[in-house]
Amino acid sequence: MADVDYSTVTETPGRGALPETLSALRTRYELAADLAQGKDVLELGCGPGMGLGLLARKARRVVGGDFDPGLVQQALDHYGSRFEVQQMDAADLPFESDSFDVVLLLEAIYYLPDPEKFVAESKRVLRPGGALLVCSANCERPDFNPSPYTHRYFSAKQLGHLLTGAGFSVELAAAFPTDDPDAGSSFYGFLRNFAVKYHLIPKTMGGKELLKKILYRNLDPFPRELKDEGALEPLVPVSSDATVPGFKVIYATGKLQD
Repeated sequence: MADVDYSTVTETPGRGALPETLSALRTRYELAADLAQGKDVLELGCGPGMGLGLLARKARRVVGGDFDPGLVQQALDHYGSRFEVQQMDAADLPFESDSFDVVLLLEAIYYLPDPEKFVAESKRVLRPGGALLVCSANCERPDFNPSPYTHRYFSAKQLGHLLTGAGFSVELAAAFPTDDPDAGSSFYGFLRNFAVKYHLIPKTMGGKELLKKILYRNLDPFPRELKDEGALEPLVPVSSDATVPGFKVIYATGKLQD
């Protein structure tokens, strides 16, 4: 893992993005910010820290962490002393027990070699009544395409079991329907299915950006710091034993007893 450059598969400021991708970014951070109201928050897998500023508008304290030191440096270059951001392993957190009220892992659990240990570590650093929010690409969608460097993707049901097995009570939700006509043309959907079937989708963010520029021409850049503006996607509650092939993103909120 030490030799992996996660910046090649991470959403970073300045890269072009589709409107739906930016909506997904804001949707997950708004959900996280609602949990963070007046709380001490740790975001793991924070990457270049695009969401730290938005979280800080509601949270009492925000700490960011990422395994990739280059991504950590990007966050530090932007925020300076506004937030504590450091390199860390999600399975071996450098904090005392009962240090935070909320732990976040947004679109990153599939990069962890030991997700069970991450959940155990999150539980350890959370105070009584604390919350753990995990969101992930949905591997049950028919045109699912895994990212490089990943270890394991979870279905909604599996993600729920992962958290309940560690003692969390869990609420599951999904968003971004796969058949949404506003998310892109049917022709693009056909091309994506074709590319997934024949393993033609680029592996890096740069390659995907180039492909989207060819198909869509105009892309909006990822922000350096996410603002409280833009489209939000409604979340649909999901049963703990349901399959959800009709959605692109799944969310699991685990809560500890007070």
